[in-house]
Amino acid sequence: MNKPQISYDDFARIEMRVGEIVDVQPFPRARNPSYKIAVDFGDLGTKWSSGQFTSYQPEQLLGKQVVCVVNMPPRNIAGFQSEILIMGAHNDNKDVILLQPEADVVRGGEVF
Repeated sequence: MNKPQISYDDFARIEMRVGEIVDVQPFPRARNPSYKIAVDFGDLGTKWSSGQFTSYQPEQLLGKQVVCVVNMPPRNIAGFQSEILIMGAHNDNKDVILLQPEADVVRGGEVF
């Protein structure tokens, strides 16, 4: 374990929701290869993020459901306001791989 333990109350303050990727745009101003990604959360609306998911082609990302942290303040990345954090993990090749539900769930559904 590399990080200190947190309490359940710490975890409970993180709001994770499932959304569907509805738009992917190139992001040439980003320091590392990235996309601008729009995620639709149903009744909660559409939010934008910057993501280093470049092991995927844009058309491979469209329509995918993803797990996102939605209650962090926006972050300015190369002049772009990233409103959410799309969750991912590295594979053996150090590519960033999306964390996704194994079956379709309701857009905006809370992760618990």
